[in-house]
Amino acid sequence: MKVEFQNAEGQTLAGRLELPPGPTRAVALFAHCFTCSKDVAAASRISRALAQKGYAVLRFDFTGLGGSDGDFANTNFSSNVEDLIAASSWLEQNHEAPALLVGHSLGGAAVLTAAPQLPSVQAVATIGAPSEPSHVEHLFCEARPEIELRGEAEVQLAGRNFRIKKQFLDDLSEQRLGQILPKLDKAVLILHSPQDETVSVDHARKLYVALRHPKSFISLDGADHLLTRRDDGLYVAELIASWAERYLPPLEQPKAASALADGEVLVEEDDPAAFRQRITVGPHQLIGDEPPKVGGQDQGPDPYEYLLSALGTCTAMTVRMYARRKQWPLEHVSVRLRHHREYREDCDSCDDPKARIDVIDRHLKLVGDQLDDEQRARLLEIADRCPVHRTLENEKQIRTTLV
Repeated sequence: MKVEFQNAEGQTLAGRLELPPGPTRAVALFAHCFTCSKDVAAASRISRALAQKGYAVLRFDFTGLGGSDGDFANTNFSSNVEDLIAASSWLEQNHEAPALLVGHSLGGAAVLTAAPQLPSVQAVATIGAPSEPSHVEHLFCEARPEIELRGEAEVQLAGRNFRIKKQFLDDLSEQRLGQILPKLDKAVLILHSPQDETVSVDHARKLYVALRHPKSFISLDGADHLLTRRDDGLYVAELIASWAERYLPPLEQPKAASALADGEVLVEEDDPAAFRQRITVGPHQLIGDEPPKVGGQDQGPDPYEYLLSALGTCTAMTVRMYARRKQWPLEHVSVRLRHHREYREDCDSCDDPKARIDVIDRHLKLVGDQLDDEQRARLLEIADRCPVHRTLENEKQIRTTLV
């Protein structure tokens, strides 16, 4: 889901919050690489993969980049750190304070710098991070004389032009990450590729030596600095999720689940700006949503897809129970369903010629070479007797009360 929040200067920063399909294991904050954006491949892939592992992940554009307000020329490393703190405050006020920080390249140095100022953070993971922010100076060393003389210069980075001011260089020279690391009381995971040609793996060694335990290093052998290969991003997310588990509090059962009676289902709005719903069924949590064409974000099945799922699940279970009781050689059951509406062709009481009837097409597949035609026909009859099927066809009363 798209989010916006204010930085320390009152400028609007654009972000995206990736939410997990079930219970939130922890909240994470992702810092992208230098002059990149929240939508760079590595940031989006890692954030989405972490969400699938149960992490709610906020990635955002630093001031002056991507969809965020402000002039990049007026930013520096210190302002990036301030943006991270502003993002953490927004998470704390609107969801939950972050327990995990993830930073890519210069974003890695930024999360290490910001971590001591964020008490909620328990773990920090860096990807291809420099041992000092000043490492990025080599990207515009040719323009340095002009920057020193005129106070600014136009520099091309990753095929795009950026205006770099002297204040940016001055701020980098004042950073002392090496003094922060020995005092950092967070668990740190350093991920770095030996083949990284942008930030050499020697920076990972310096970071590791400076940090105190608990600290870990994992080699991303074969990966490039930007993790352009999809599998590398997914691998990084897998590593971070598994590693961070050790440093996070145990996942508690949602409070809503404990308040439900047997057989009750709770549906709560999870995103008032869209349609996302959080569904609690006993100890299980699901997500309901709508497709983008009707204003949703497609982060879960829509209501009719859940309805079809219920019917399909009940059908398969009922057929399996009957075949098991009869000891018939049924090897596998699958049910494919589709909902649509058809014009009523024969309706005595229908004055509206456009009246339609709801139709669910259900295709039952029974696998079993030893099943005979009579058994298959009987199982087809049994499918029509599943409890959900009967509920849908029976006369129903839905009583709604205001609580």
